[in-house]
Parts: sequence; structure tokens; C-alpha cells
Amino acid sequence: MRNIRLIARLDIKAPNLVKGIQLEGLRKLGDPNIFAKKYYQEGIDEIYFEDIVASLYERNSLVEIIKRTTENVFVPITVGGGLRNINDISSALRSGADKVSINTAAIKNPEIIKKAAKRFGSQSIVLSIQAKKNTNGWEAYFDNGREHSGIDAVDWASRGEELGAGELLVTSVDKEGMAKGFDSELIKEISSNVSIPVIASGGMGKLDHLSDVIKLGGADAVAMAHVLHYEILTLNEIRDYAFKEGIPIRNI
Repeated sequence: MRNIRLIARLDIKAPNLVKGIQLEGLRKLGDPNIFAKKYYQEGIDEIYFEDIVASLYERNSLVEIIKRTTENVFVPITVGGGLRNINDISSALRSGADKVSINTAAIKNPEIIKKAAKRFGSQSIVLSIQAKKNTNGWEAYFDNGREHSGIDAVDWASRGEELGAGELLVTSVDKEGMAKGFDSELIKEISSNVSIPVIASGGMGKLDHLSDVIKLGGADAVAMAHVLHYEILTLNEIRDYAFKEGIPIRNI
């Protein structure tokens, strides 16, 4: 079994780090660079920046934040939000990001996944899936969980892999910010239908949630925000728990 990656998720409404519940009701928390540096020093495996209003305003404001972060943070960085075309993706990668995450642009034009993977390599392309449960399973949403796509989230995950995405970031909008656990059922459905890594996001509130989404859901990585930003859990506590539970993580 490959090492499970621990990822800090930082949602940005420029220039601030923000946090909400179910992607709504945003609260300012401070300078994202300070938080990123702190998590890096504490041993985080990766950092994920998401401009959560970028698609709404058709812009991405993370380039300068990424440039500042990469001056003193030396773990893989993913950036998402408002990446509408190949030029936007190229700009994000040139700013220092290792990977880009696309959601709205991919739903509107799936071929952007194929084009981006061909130009930059699949390892650089993350398909972000924001899913809400419905009577038939889960629907993929876009514009930061605001808009229906009418697309089944599990089918979309498989399609994303076929088009060349290197991994999937799967956020349960229903669970996001609730701190009551991941949607392990959703993660299991997707992870069992694809061969690329699946990052679980949305719902981490206590240590048991980590074990559940990995052992029951089959997640390859876990993205955390609430528990880290509000210091409900420290990375040391999370890492110690993972070792005790036999969850393989990176030694630091």
C-alpha cells in the first residue's frame, strides 16, 4: 500500500484564507502564506490552494500567493479556482505550483483535461469533483458547489481518468465544514471505479474520520482544513494516530 498523503487545504478569497460550512458562510482567518508555512514546518505532505470565488468572477488571484509561498515552502503545491484555459493553467504552473485543479472549466469543456494532460503531463492535472448526494447517487457541482451539472459524480470521475487526469480531488459538499466525517461511501464508489489516486476532502473533524475514509473509502490522500485552521487537531496528533492505526504515511 502506498503512503497516504496528508494535505492542507487552504480556501482563498483574496487576499485572505477563509473557511465556511458547505462552501458557504465564509469567515476570514488570516494570511494564507503564514498558514502554509506553519503546516510545512509541521510536516504536511502537500498544500492545496483554492480560489473559491474565482469561477464566479472569472479570474484567478492566486499567482502572487503561490509565488510568495514557494519562497519558503518546499512541498508539492496544487492550485485551483478560475483556471479557464490552457494559458491560465500554464500561468499557475509557472508561478510555482506543481499541479493544477480544474472543475468548472472541465465540466463546461471536458477536452481541456486532455489538452492540459498532453501539454503538461497527467501528473500535473487534478480533476476536482464537488459532489452532492441525491436520490440516485451523487451529482457533480461546479462554481464552488453552487451550480448543478446534471452529471453523475462517479461517472464523471471515470471520464476524467479517461481524458487524462492524474488524480481526483473529491469534495463532499454535504460534509464540507461540518466536521462530522467524510462521505466514505462516495469516496469508495469513486475509488473502486478508477485507478488514479483519489483525494478525500470535506468533513474531517476527529481522528477516527481519517481511518474511516482510508480503510472504508479507499482514499489515497486526505485534504484537511477546519481541523487544522482552528487547531482542533495538530499534524503531530494526526500523524501519531495514523502510525498507531497502521496507516502508512511519510516519515519525517
